[in-house]
Amino acid sequence: MFQLNEEFLKELGLDQLPEEQRKPFLQHIYGELELRVGERLSQGMSDAQLEEFAGIIDKTPGSVDDFLAKHAPNYQQEPMLQRMSQASGLPIDDPRLKDEFAATKWLEVNRPDYRDVVAAVMADLKKEIIANKDAILGSAQA
Repeated sequence: MFQLNEEFLKELGLDQLPEEQRKPFLQHIYGELELRVGERLSQGMSDAQLEEFAGIIDKTPGSVDDFLAKHAPNYQQEPMLQRMSQASGLPIDDPRLKDEFAATKWLEVNRPDYRDVVAAVMADLKKEIIANKDAILGSAQA
């Protein structure tokens, strides 16, 4: 998986971006990526699927538990949750980890191609940024 960090800026040729503009730029890219991935993933989904996912993301009471009861009743033993716990440093029983796991599991169940979609959207976004690199650096220095 990719990370939006200094190495990412260097890869795009934006390592000359002023220090005070790096974090806001990376936050903007993250938001844009999230929006575009969401749009692409939602194509072809039913209203019921979209409502279920929205309930999980918005932490609507019962949504996470209902989904996990149906698709991962023993979720605390799932290897993916174990990896997420290790990577985040959060204990297995942390509600934030449970919510994140449910969202990831939902994508795995309903859009098993989500990693490919993220990679494709990121590749398109990188091309777009590289094509506009001079304008980005020019406006940053103005």
